[in-house]
Amino acid sequence: MNPALDLTADADEVRPTEKIRCHGERYDAGGGGINVARFAQVLGVPSAAVFTTGGSTGARLAGLVATSGVRCTPIGIRGTTRENFTVNDRASGKQFRFVLAGPSLDDDEQTQCLAAVAQVAASARYIVASGSLPPGASPDFYQQVADVCAAAGVPLILDTSGGGLTHVTSGVFLLKPSLRELRECSGRTLGTEVEQVQAARELIDRGVAQTVLVSLGAHGALLVTASESIRFPAVRVAAVSGVGAGDAMVAGLTVGLVRGWGLTRCVQLGIAAATAKLQTPGTSAYESAEVQRYFAALSAEREFSIRNLR
Repeated sequence: MNPALDLTADADEVRPTEKIRCHGERYDAGGGGINVARFAQVLGVPSAAVFTTGGSTGARLAGLVATSGVRCTPIGIRGTTRENFTVNDRASGKQFRFVLAGPSLDDDEQTQCLAAVAQVAASARYIVASGSLPPGASPDFYQQVADVCAAAGVPLILDTSGGGLTHVTSGVFLLKPSLRELRECSGRTLGTEVEQVQAARELIDRGVAQTVLVSLGAHGALLVTASESIRFPAVRVAAVSGVGAGDAMVAGLTVGLVRGWGLTRCVQLGIAAATAKLQTPGTSAYESAEVQRYFAALSAEREFSIRNLR
């Protein structure tokens, strides 16, 4: 709903007030849903991306998506697609991410988006709704997406934050919040794993989602179902960029589901994809061989803990 043309560049040193000379710039198609579609495509699963597009920025974005091999369903809007800017400070090793709010959408444009989702749902195995909602979007827009998916009988995987998450009340097959997003949703600090599991279970008990997968960054992931919780460790690697790692996890997870795998194996593929993504610049896609290498290692180790919830 709120895609972006992602610009990534390096700077020798980021300093206040002074002009920061950047180099090594690259442009990628960005936005949660677009990233998931591109990353799933690399893993061999044909994907379609439904996204808004406006102005010259939107035209360039759509061109980049099409080049990746993903089938495009762009919805024209009156506003101009946003740009996001990431600067890698070589002196400190820190990454600075500048994210714009995006264009405002009116009611007619949102209706067009829902109609496009309904159209692709007719032939989809899964629908992934991912990313922030743009200004003007109805706070319950993702609930409307869930209703469309329910009517089509297609499982919905949702990865969003803020109002887009708190206004969802039902119909999600799998919800993938980060720990920060789960905290925002629950209104609690969730300092322990027990508290994190409890917060995820509350969403399941309320009927918001059947399953919750909490991404924990460097601490791995936490899968919570109606009967158990499973903690997965992360793979330790030197990160080039953290941009898009969560989207890579969703892509790997969804690819596993399309292949008919069990949830545990799907999450392992998601972690492998996220690990491979950490080692690529900007929002560029990973290599499939790298994902398979990490996945093989994770499958062999099987170092995760399972706790019964009842």
